Amino acid sequence: MYYGNYKPAGNQFTLKVMINKQKTKVLFAAIDSDFADVLLSFLTLPLGTIARILKKHGRTIGCLTALYSGLENLGTGYFGTDVCKQMLLNPRSSFASECRKLKLDLGENQPTRYFACETRNCSSFIPRNIRYLMMFLVELYNRQSFFLISDDLKMVPNVAVPALQTLVKLGITDTDGAELRTVTFGFNEIMDLLMWSLISLTPLTDIILNKRKIESIKRELEQETLLHQLCKGTGSYYKSILKLKLMVQKSTNKLLFAQAENDFVDFLCSLLTVPLGGVQYLFGSNTNCLKSLENLYKSVDLIEDKYFAAPNMKKRLMKPDIAKGYMSKNQVLPLGEHMDQTIYYNQDLKLNKEWLSFSNTNGAKLFTIIGSFKGKGDFVKEATMYMVSDDLTVAPLCMTSSLSILNRLNISLTDVKEVEVHIVYMSGLSILKASLTSTSALTDGLKISPVLNKQPKQEN
Repeated sequence: MYYGNYKPAGNQFTLKVMINKQKTKVLFAAIDSDFADVLLSFLTLPLGTIARILKKHGRTIGCLTALYSGLENLGTGYFGTDVCKQMLLNPRSSFASECRKLKLDLGENQPTRYFACETRNCSSFIPRNIRYLMMFLVELYNRQSFFLISDDLKMVPNVAVPALQTLVKLGITDTDGAELRTVTFGFNEIMDLLMWSLISLTPLTDIILNKRKIESIKRELEQETLLHQLCKGTGSYYKSILKLKLMVQKSTNKLLFAQAENDFVDFLCSLLTVPLGGVQYLFGSNTNCLKSLENLYKSVDLIEDKYFAAPNMKKRLMKPDIAKGYMSKNQVLPLGEHMDQTIYYNQDLKLNKEWLSFSNTNGAKLFTIIGSFKGKGDFVKEATMYMVSDDLTVAPLCMTSSLSILNRLNISLTDVKEVEVHIVYMSGLSILKASLTSTSALTDGLKISPVLNKQPKQEN
């Protein structure tokens, strides 16, 4: 079976893995920079991309899969423009050009094609003749680097220092009787690693030793949503208030579904554009979820700058931007928009050569790109009401669909009440977290039980 442009048997990686004496746990693995690049690329993947590739691989994650599938089934006419739906189902990464150089690009980013005017004096490049095909390739790590990763994805450089120091950094204190194995990771194993890194504290053991037994992907959410310390005082985001009407069963306080306008559905759509590293940035530390990814994220901060190929690469990985053109005007979460790098067209008539560059040298002409997505706008159309289920499935709201839910659950109209809540930054973060860790994101994200016992009020 093929997945995208990749064969599961191709692009393999070799890992040297240390197993404990009882053969029940992977202690650590030695990896090269190719594997480290792919591992770090997890942080660059938009959540919509993760939902898409895991769904294609027969996997689900929290409510993210239901949100993705709901938008996939929503008619194109409900979206703001003809391209909005495809944008959300195939969100671009702000690291797309870098990821194309990876030995395995999970995001399946296509090479950038530039179309040029037939007139050489034209300053803009429009779809006419295919004359340029360029891939700006940047390595995330220096090619000669090697690393060690722990079972829970802590990563450190494998340097010429006492081995004990390196192992202690990985939290390994006992290697007595450990066994060294050589294992191969192909496409399927990398896909499994992505999935298990989201739901397990021991993803390497889960895959290599087939210890794939997790009782539930749902984890206990904190009583209060964490706010990243760098985002404190970002007042503009506290002013973004989205109203949501919850249909609740009176006798049980159980959420049945929510009625939402386009602004809340826009917020849900925007979740698919958030890079996984951006999720970790927003939550900071001690999120009690995505713990293995949190370890990988923290490792980036601890690795010295010299191991990165570009001076700003660490900063970009620690706070990845949303791809240009994917910012909604109803943006609730404080993530920036990636600005495309300026490109210049160069021509040498004597050598009969043409090329593109990222710096203006020898009178190069600015390469004006036409046709890129332009934000900020609405993902879905206004003047339409939507039904949002507890697992974040979005569908058009109509009387028949509402009544069919009540009939299916055998709930009387007299046993239903309406509660209005307000979604701001903090509750938006909580829904984002619940979408990755729960199958009931509205109930868990909004902590509905305590909310319903009080009069609705605006969140501070």
